[in-house]
Amino acid sequence: MTYLFDTDTLSNLLRQRPDPALVRRFAQTPPRDQATSSITLGELYYGARRRADGDPLIVRIEELLRPNLAVLPFDDLAARAYGDVRAELERQGTPIGDADSRIASIALVHGLTVVTGNVRHFQRVPGLAVENWLS
Repeated sequence: MTYLFDTDTLSNLLRQRPDPALVRRFAQTPPRDQATSSITLGELYYGARRRADGDPLIVRIEELLRPNLAVLPFDDLAARAYGDVRAELERQGTPIGDADSRIASIALVHGLTVVTGNVRHFQRVPGLAVENWLS
């Protein structure tokens, strides 16, 4: 695996009209190099449940993402990295959200690049590779 997709990237992909550049980039990236986190998956389900018309979005998550994208857990190794990341960012006075810290920790443990439109937050994490595929 090479890439860990953040919530905003996958949310865009699930839209009725996703960003064409994003769709092209996904198509050019071998499935074995694509993953997301259990944190991101939870955020996607939460976002769908908040919507009055969320059931079609749940179906798209279940049919488009789940069978085609590895989902990496927030496990004990990620938990340890999370403690390091969160403490370091707080020491620097540049904390990021809890979910983003957990996603970054999963990426660090697996040596993955986070693909997100929220580059500004993720770039604060020391040693984390970040890319923005959204135009």
